[in-house]
Amino acid sequence: MVKKGSSRSVAASGSRQRGLPAVHVVLRCANELGLITRHGRDVVVTAVRAMMDEHRARLRDDHAGPAPSAAEVVREVAARLDAGSRPVLAPAVNATGIILHTGLGRAPMPETARAAVAAMGGYGNLQLDLESGERLEREHIIRDLVTDLTGAEDVLLVNNNAAATVLALRALAHEREVVVSRGELIEIGGSFRLPEIMAESGALLREVGTTNKTHRRDYEQALGVSTAMLLKVHKSNYDIVGFTHEVLIGELAALGREKGIPVLDDLGCGAMVGLERFGLGHETTLPESIAAGSDLVLSSTDKLIGGPQGGLIVGRRALIARLRAHPLYRALRVCKLTYAALEATLRLFKMPDQLERTHPVYAMLAKRPAEIERQARLLAEQARAALPAWGVSVEPQQSFLGGGSLPGQHLPSQAVCIRPRGMDAAELARRLRQAATAVVGRVHQDALCLDMRTVGVTELPVVLDALRAAGTGGAAT
Repeated sequence: MVKKGSSRSVAASGSRQRGLPAVHVVLRCANELGLITRHGRDVVVTAVRAMMDEHRARLRDDHAGPAPSAAEVVREVAARLDAGSRPVLAPAVNATGIILHTGLGRAPMPETARAAVAAMGGYGNLQLDLESGERLEREHIIRDLVTDLTGAEDVLLVNNNAAATVLALRALAHEREVVVSRGELIEIGGSFRLPEIMAESGALLREVGTTNKTHRRDYEQALGVSTAMLLKVHKSNYDIVGFTHEVLIGELAALGREKGIPVLDDLGCGAMVGLERFGLGHETTLPESIAAGSDLVLSSTDKLIGGPQGGLIVGRRALIARLRAHPLYRALRVCKLTYAALEATLRLFKMPDQLERTHPVYAMLAKRPAEIERQARLLAEQARAALPAWGVSVEPQQSFLGGGSLPGQHLPSQAVCIRPRGMDAAELARRLRQAATAVVGRVHQDALCLDMRTVGVTELPVVLDALRAAGTGGAAT
């Protein structure tokens, strides 16, 4: 049975749908507004048809409004296509106080490194000797720099430090034993667990000592005909304190030389210079490890070196040659853009006394308390003026180096803490992340805190614009 009034409803719905503009009319309007030039005809046609289908479905509802005009459909299509064409990977302001923030790409690269990447978008002499025209190894780009900075004989570069570990184990210890302290069987990141990485590489793990104490004699007693390597691993994200003892790299290297066994030092974070000048604890540097006698030293290039993601392997020429000859190296090597950025970054370490001026990581480490507080008070004053109903205060905070470096150590800082009206701090944090330039802070108790150690003075207007947009209920996109 047909309900009373249903025929009238169907007729009204049909009338509304007939009011929709023809597709060719919408496309003509889109072309006049430059939409086809920006996105291409096929993409625009598909988007227009999808939008028209959505309007037809909407107009079947008895309570639907009138059909849109061609110009209105084009505006809707343009907004959808423009939003979809924005890059997924985009710049952000790091207001977390964590300098090496993994979620935000770890270290911000120096300006010289960014310029080097931009300059290498075309062809370049990645593996070409410009004098002789002969083919070269890729490491020729950074070899002299690295050997000068570290004292090592040679260098290899792969795509991250985990890859460096796998390559070294596979090339030098396949189906043989690698001796490592139980206190150094690390787990970092989402799935990097040393015992599992060892198994995947084909090396055989030989644990020695206990969780809190390992002595030279423990390593000595484990040595045998199947021993391929002595491995020391940086405890990147934890400390063992109290009743403890570990064998330092110099002592382990001496044992390796005595027994004729290579010693590999996996430093992880990869410091090139001492961190004591910035008020932090000692972190073994690559030059120190080489000077202590390590045969190979591994480190990340995107942490304390502060360059692009990569895994640096430095050490004895003969061992580096074995790694370079292994088939796995080709699968792990990096592109010209990584070399360009790393070369420019490494050059800054030739003048270590200038790092706080030339290198973003060391500029943040060296940021004076008075400078941080002055910056925080300036932003707080501007935020109060823009959003008078919100609670805004300057509060002491603890910043961290992050990136698996110096666990448990912090740097004093100041943050602008905001308690918004009409929303909770988590919602404010979400809105700031959706701003034209994302602003990432941290929620603490009932406030969103923006730590000024990791925010540059030039970024303050960006933060203020994001706060204004969040306060008006819109995202500054």
